[in-house]
Amino acid sequence: MPGLNPATCPRTMKNLDCSRGGGRLLVIQVLGPIRCWRHGDEVRIGPPARRAVLSLLVLAGGRPVSGARIADVLWGEHVPRSAANVIQTHVKHLRRLLEPDRRAYAHSGMLPSVGAGYALRLPDGTVDLDRFRSLLHVATEADHREQPQEVAARLAAALDLWHGEPFADVPALAGHPTVRALLDERRAAVARYTDLMCAPDSAGRTLPLLREEAAAHPLDEAMHARLIRAYHALGRRADALAAYDVVRRHLADELGVGPGPDLVAAYLRVLDKAPTPAVDPPAGGPTAAPPVNQLPAEVAGFTGRVTELATLDGWITDGRGGDGSITDGRVSDGGAVRIGVVCGTAGVGKTALALRWAHRTRHRHPDGQLHLDLRGFDPHRPVPVGTALGHLLESLGVPVAEIPDDLDRRAARYRAVTAGRSLLIFLDNAASVDQVRPLIPGTGATTVLVTSRDSLAGLVALYGAHRLVLDLLPEPDAVTLLRSLVGARVNQEPEAAAALARQCARLPLALRVAAELAAFRPEETLAALVDELADRRLRSLDPGGDLRSTVRVVFSWSYLQLPPQAARLFRRLGLHPGPSFAADTAAAMADAPLTDTVRHLELLARKHLLRADRPGRYGMHGLLRAYAGELAAANEAGAALDRLHTHLLATAAAAMDRLHPADRAHRPAVTRAPGFTDDAAARNWLDAELSGLVATAAAALEHGRPHYPADLAATLYRHLEGGRYTDAEALHGHALEAARHSGDPVRHGRALTDIGAVHRLRGRYELAETHLAEAVAILNRCGDALGVARALSNLGIVHERLGRDADALQRAALAAYRQAGDRYGEASVLVNLGNADNRPGHLGEAYDELSRAAVLFREVGATVGEAMARTNLGDVCASLERHDEAAGHLAAAHEIFRATGHVYGEAVALSNLGRVRGIRGDHARAVDDLTESIRILNSIGHAYGEASALNNLGDVLAAMGRTADAVARYAAALSIVTATGDRDEQDRAHDGIARAQRQTARAAR
Repeated sequence: MPGLNPATCPRTMKNLDCSRGGGRLLVIQVLGPIRCWRHGDEVRIGPPARRAVLSLLVLAGGRPVSGARIADVLWGEHVPRSAANVIQTHVKHLRRLLEPDRRAYAHSGMLPSVGAGYALRLPDGTVDLDRFRSLLHVATEADHREQPQEVAARLAAALDLWHGEPFADVPALAGHPTVRALLDERRAAVARYTDLMCAPDSAGRTLPLLREEAAAHPLDEAMHARLIRAYHALGRRADALAAYDVVRRHLADELGVGPGPDLVAAYLRVLDKAPTPAVDPPAGGPTAAPPVNQLPAEVAGFTGRVTELATLDGWITDGRGGDGSITDGRVSDGGAVRIGVVCGTAGVGKTALALRWAHRTRHRHPDGQLHLDLRGFDPHRPVPVGTALGHLLESLGVPVAEIPDDLDRRAARYRAVTAGRSLLIFLDNAASVDQVRPLIPGTGATTVLVTSRDSLAGLVALYGAHRLVLDLLPEPDAVTLLRSLVGARVNQEPEAAAALARQCARLPLALRVAAELAAFRPEETLAALVDELADRRLRSLDPGGDLRSTVRVVFSWSYLQLPPQAARLFRRLGLHPGPSFAADTAAAMADAPLTDTVRHLELLARKHLLRADRPGRYGMHGLLRAYAGELAAANEAGAALDRLHTHLLATAAAAMDRLHPADRAHRPAVTRAPGFTDDAAARNWLDAELSGLVATAAAALEHGRPHYPADLAATLYRHLEGGRYTDAEALHGHALEAARHSGDPVRHGRALTDIGAVHRLRGRYELAETHLAEAVAILNRCGDALGVARALSNLGIVHERLGRDADALQRAALAAYRQAGDRYGEASVLVNLGNADNRPGHLGEAYDELSRAAVLFREVGATVGEAMARTNLGDVCASLERHDEAAGHLAAAHEIFRATGHVYGEAVALSNLGRVRGIRGDHARAVDDLTESIRILNSIGHAYGEASALNNLGDVLAAMGRTADAVARYAAALSIVTATGDRDEQDRAHDGIARAQRQTARAAR
């Protein structure tokens, strides 16, 4: 057991503050062999049994220890009849040792009898164990006072008390739970102390301690990481690398696992090559991503708000403003995050004002402008905080694979990415402070602008935010807006124009709707229009809110002017939960011909009851959506939603049939829409509708329609698998929730398989294994042989990635597919088997399996499946040194993937092609292929593929003699797969680093 100083009596007594007992100095040591001193002279305690009795009494900390407990420790199950007498004899001798001046038969103050046992009552500080714990307590208090030097000094004194294993010469206590817990206390103290002493000028003092701790605990990754960091701090790079290699081999041999993230991070620091951004050009340093500008276009005809714009300007130019600005929640001066809140009623023009100001101040935020509609008052559901953080991180260039799943870690990553940057973050339509708070950066010259119907008082009170309450337009500005929309008639009838502005409650949204009505009836005077509209009233959404009632009335003016078919379309479109929709979707909801629907959509857009987002796609203001949706009668709403779901599912199925015809039997049997004319049209429809499809699945859960999200997710599986993992996770998550409540175990099991496969693709193997194992159990009970086969096949991939034997799982899946005559499923499993066999000694088997898979996929018309098989076959051919054949397979596969929009397959084909070109000496093209592959895999969040491509790039760079760049790529790969647990790529990264270092050493000689 490590100790900082020799176990000398004077040193020990000094550390124990010279506690006195019975008028004489008394010191007891148990942190090592048990020893006792009185008045500076060591006193012999006696035989092992007596030392055991004293040890038990010390461990009890003053509490009574029964004779039965003592007997149990001394003799176990074979307690002699004389046990009580023997114990009394030991206690008598201990009393003489502790209190030599006590008269015979006098009461013992230090070792009194208590009931059927004994208790040890010693002055404070007598026992080194008590002193150790007292010093730890003092260190903790100093830690709370943020006094690191005091903490280190107290911990050093505490550890200085140890001279070996506690109670080292008391065999009866070996493995005792209390002794094990005491060792854990010491290890925690060692960890705290060495973490504090990690600077180069102090790490040397901890090195002996760490070496002995690491040797005593060969599988303690955290302690070995500290040892590596200490060597590194002292400049002993070779020792640090050797220490890492030792623990890595121990972990592999004893536990069959690779090093964890903390250990790998220490190793990468020793390499002095922090992982470079995966998509950077290998020859250069990191390049900053171009500033992003996500601001929507300004609202046409913006009028007035001069004072409000000036107020917003003041917030950014004045370091403090009225309420101050924040850094990590504290008010501070310039360089800190500023928060602005623009609040007000619906339709008052909050977004228009914020956009106007944001565009005017873009130059003040050179690192980019982000925009996110939080849909806080959407009638369906606001954007969850975790989803919002994910969108913002992606916008800031964080690869999907690196975005944490846990909300707190995701928020921490967001704060780290935004630190020190000058950004404008526009959060539109927020529901509450809780929805906004995690989206506020911690530091940096960033401005966060929030719009909300809520006052968000918590942001002002707790975070020092500025708040602007946006009032109705002043009447002159309202009339000016009407003039810009209606024209000269406003000048001709100023009183009527003012009355119309008042009827619209001076709300910009209502004014635009009314202006369109006036423009639609150019022959009427404004006065006549005002008189007519004054008589029209509808029930208020909010009986207590006159303003809301007025807005409804204004909407009703335009609504009541609509032809019946257009009015019906308007009502039904209010039920669509997505951010936008296409004309064919609107036609389905209206149950009307497409040509008529397009004409009515154009009419609604002209009347500002719809928003034309881009040609063929439309959206609706949240207030109008709520109004339209309420107008739809219950029976009308149910039928419209059913038609919406039927249309979307049928069109999605038709698109998938066009793109993946061979997989049709694996998709739900649903009605198909008319087929697409070409692949591009099918892909474009899927890409345009995907966010809306996810939204309709979520809304279907709320409307009690669980079959729709389950069928939609199963239909789109192959499309989402190609690299759209964020949407895949959301949609399959909705499907799983629906399946759990559907009462259909087959749907439940298959939904578990789908979400498990998504987690596998994203490198979340623990989650994947949990879902897939549950799927196998459920589908087995249901007798769904093909469902079981697919779950087993995916589970086998997970096991193979984690370095476990997966052959039995894949063989069982293969047998099930063959028995059912499912050649597509058979080919898929053969690809998995070929991948697993792509290793020395099994390359012939891998070649045969992948060749057979390619033939099967070709026979059933599965073009993408054939490309997958040929991609992996090319990799095997490269290992067999059949480079021409490898290049042929990979080039063909790459072309198929590129033509079908399968970005994941395209990236893997490029990675394998880059590897082949590197082997053949075509290094420049290899680097280009691999850099592009890494960029794609990084963007879609496929961790395993990215790590594999990084390792391939490391191999090429090493072959070019660029060992430093090679190590950087291996290190980046190692960082990724340490988090995911991919054993094969971990081993490749470690081997690559070792080879590159040997290459560097040879070049230096």
